[in-house]
Amino acid sequence: MAELTEDNVKSALQEYIDPYMEKDLVAAKVVKNIAIDGTKVSIDMVFGFPIGDHEKVLNDTLTAKLSALDGVSEVELNISSKILSHAAQQGVKHIEGVKNIIAVASGKGGVGKSTVAVNLALALSASGANVGMLDADIYGPSQPRMLGASGQPQSADGQSMMPMMSYHIQSMSIGYLIEEETPMIWRGPMVTQALEQLLRDTRWSDLDYLIIDLPPGTGDTQLTLAQKIPVSGAVIVTTPQDISLLDARKGLKMFEKVQVPVLGVVENMSTHICTNCGHEEHIFGQGGGVSLAEEQDVDFLGSLPLDKQIREDADAGKPTVVASPDSRITQIYKDIARRATAKLSLQSKDYSTKFPSIKIVN
Repeated sequence: MAELTEDNVKSALQEYIDPYMEKDLVAAKVVKNIAIDGTKVSIDMVFGFPIGDHEKVLNDTLTAKLSALDGVSEVELNISSKILSHAAQQGVKHIEGVKNIIAVASGKGGVGKSTVAVNLALALSASGANVGMLDADIYGPSQPRMLGASGQPQSADGQSMMPMMSYHIQSMSIGYLIEEETPMIWRGPMVTQALEQLLRDTRWSDLDYLIIDLPPGTGDTQLTLAQKIPVSGAVIVTTPQDISLLDARKGLKMFEKVQVPVLGVVENMSTHICTNCGHEEHIFGQGGGVSLAEEQDVDFLGSLPLDKQIREDADAGKPTVVASPDSRITQIYKDIARRATAKLSLQSKDYSTKFPSIKIVN
């Protein structure tokens, strides 16, 4: 019988391509340590994104693969996640208490971007990450309603605000500071100043990810975000409809110009399944999100159905990921969230907060 070596183990691990990173675990630098003790193999693996219920799949698949090696009688896998801070635009000041900011954007309104954003935030939280949500839509804030949160934020020092808590998510929105029916009749500069204050004056606590729900379009708010807020990546939400794709393309190009990496495209309202007869129909067209991702050379993160439950859950203040944690739709949101953060985990790290600031005193 051939001697069991670390190279044998690495070769077996390289045969498994992770579906979220789309790389083998050795190339993705997930494998941190391999120990061989007689016929027992112990491996430490640390993922840079929240793996949640994917851990069982990993454990079962890799145990079976390694057990098939000559000379292996026992396999011990230590699988964990460690989410690090990733690089954002150069020269933009770090936000205290936030490791990574992910912007969720769309070129046009009405594509379900806010519903996607809140469910992605909840999916990341359900997978083990510490998550926050910033509602950047000053004119039409919808996250307080979707998160089932109400009341006003507390302030311990009169200078900053504590985020609101709902379903283990920290959130901030102009909607917490005004009445729901009050229209925001503000000019652009006031809006951008309000957005910066909401972000920087909130005392975010140890967030792995802060999801920013952007208003539609490519205007003042998006420009402020690109110039003054350290964004690690963006997710573009579209429907398969040609008009939506046209505007989504503009949003994608905007992030490219301001050097914010686009993590991928989500196609919302992809198909409609009739609740009476089960017939599936592509109401808004077919395959638009996939073709946009291919054309722009970005990842396609997944597609979501046009489903009455998603709308009803969000309107009721209990989004689908928490209302139906075991549903097929929740699993799609979890897969999309994992793909986006896996893509982010492969980007360059941000070590700026690790180094002490140097002061020269005469």
